[in-house]
Amino acid sequence: MTGLFDRLKDEDSEGSEIVEERPVYEENEAESVETPSEDENQSELNEVQEHTDQMTSSSNDIGISSLMDKRAKLEEAIDYVGMMISNLKEKRTGLEKEIEEESVDIKNLKEKLMKVNDYIEEETQGIQSLTNKRSSVEREADEVGSLITSLRDKLAGIDRVVDDEGTRIKSFKESRSKTSNF
Repeated sequence: MTGLFDRLKDEDSEGSEIVEERPVYEENEAESVETPSEDENQSELNEVQEHTDQMTSSSNDIGISSLMDKRAKLEEAIDYVGMMISNLKEKRTGLEKEIEEESVDIKNLKEKLMKVNDYIEEETQGIQSLTNKRSSVEREADEVGSLITSLRDKLAGIDRVVDDEGTRIKSFKESRSKTSNF
């Protein structure tokens, strides 16, 4: 592969024809353009300038030097655009990587939130179960309270009967003792 700037050949010593060598790029090669360093760019610019200076004397006669200067500037512009494209591709690749990392992080967070949601549902069911058990125990306690009240009432009734019977027996004993004294 030749440098970033095409090399020029002078087929005629008098400069009658200039042939430009251009490398043939395949699609993959065009995509994998590397960003040249400043030293490489400067050395190639110097090389082109030297070649241009050598040809200036013979090409001034027909105006080739200004045409070559314009072509060199256009090549520089094309190289700059190529460098910009390469930088944009690097930035896009970086952004794609960051987006993928964020996507993974979000998926992990979503999984954690799903686990938290499952835990909350499980705890909600547990609390509902405890509420049902408490309600059942309260109903049983109310039933026991009712039984206690009922039994207390029965015992109070029995106590009254016993008191009444005790009073009757006492009264009977007193009336017998009054009748026996006569």
